[in-house]
Amino acid sequence: MYVRKLLKPDGRQLTLYSRLPIAEEITAPSPSVEPVQANPHLRWHPLRGEWVIYASHRQGRTFMPPPEYNPLAPTTNAQFPTELPQGAYDIAVFDNRFPSMTLAAHDPPDSFIQTLPANGACEVVVFTQDPQASLSSLRLDHLELLLAVWGERTRILGSKPEIQYVLPFENKGIEVGVTLHHPHGQIYAYPVIPPVPAQMLKMQADFYQEFGVGLLEYLIQEEITDNQRIIYQDKHAIAFVPVCARYPYEVWVAPIKPVATFNELTPEQRQALAKALKTVTLKYDGLWNRLFPYLMAWFQAPTDGKDYPEAHLHAQFYPPYRTKDKLKYLAGTELAGGMFANDSLPEEKAKELQSVKVTIEEALKL
Repeated sequence: MYVRKLLKPDGRQLTLYSRLPIAEEITAPSPSVEPVQANPHLRWHPLRGEWVIYASHRQGRTFMPPPEYNPLAPTTNAQFPTELPQGAYDIAVFDNRFPSMTLAAHDPPDSFIQTLPANGACEVVVFTQDPQASLSSLRLDHLELLLAVWGERTRILGSKPEIQYVLPFENKGIEVGVTLHHPHGQIYAYPVIPPVPAQMLKMQADFYQEFGVGLLEYLIQEEITDNQRIIYQDKHAIAFVPVCARYPYEVWVAPIKPVATFNELTPEQRQALAKALKTVTLKYDGLWNRLFPYLMAWFQAPTDGKDYPEAHLHAQFYPPYRTKDKLKYLAGTELAGGMFANDSLPEEKAKELQSVKVTIEEALKL
């Protein structure tokens, strides 16, 4: 992996990653030379027992991509292409221009509830310079590089004393709020362990303490034995519609042998996960012959310096509720009650995904 670190004119960090050497003459562009002015903070929610981030400066951010994209023409209503330098490289990572958290946050407002500065980090990860691409169209070695980049960013961000949890994710598609043409994701590095990872870690820790084995490792072996919902499997990685799926077409991707973070993956596991990612995203796109919207989130061990033998690195894909003629989003029972109601069985949706024929080798020739 080749790495080149640059500084944007507005002071934000830009790091380029590539499978081949990166030219020295590449320079970092920016939509503006004005320094990013952000001072977000956290407020404690007494009824829910969790923190809420407040970042009012984000009201001025870009909400939708421009209707047409010309990589050679300047644009004023989107971050791209002025966020990406010209030159040969594979992946770009830079500080979000409208961060929900920043290490420079300070002096939260006084309140009758507890407040804290939102001392975290928000990075944009551009998967490729090709605005027409997606995870499903990238080469396997490019996907392996992306997995390594997620590990490198986890190491760098997690080494900062303020950061306790690093969460890479991708919002794919205008339907789920994407604002940029290029295939990209984000990394949020939190000063606390967020509620969802914290709850999952608690369940995993309880199971590990009682049975001496990881909960996800156990579930994966049960899924392999049941053999109804598997979308991809080889010696090192697996993708499946979980038996407890809350969303239609929900898929989990994981190494079969547990590792706690991206940085503990072996080269063989990275190769296998790249194949699993490509297979799942190709099947998603093949369901209705279109780019399929989803949220992909990667869960790993916290970076607070403690040991988490129960943690098992994995991704969860959450597509919007989807029928052939409409998209359905969360309803009152999910948002207010926290009780998900799935209108279809995981086995039914797994069969639909299984029926989409995918040959990775053929896909790479397209």
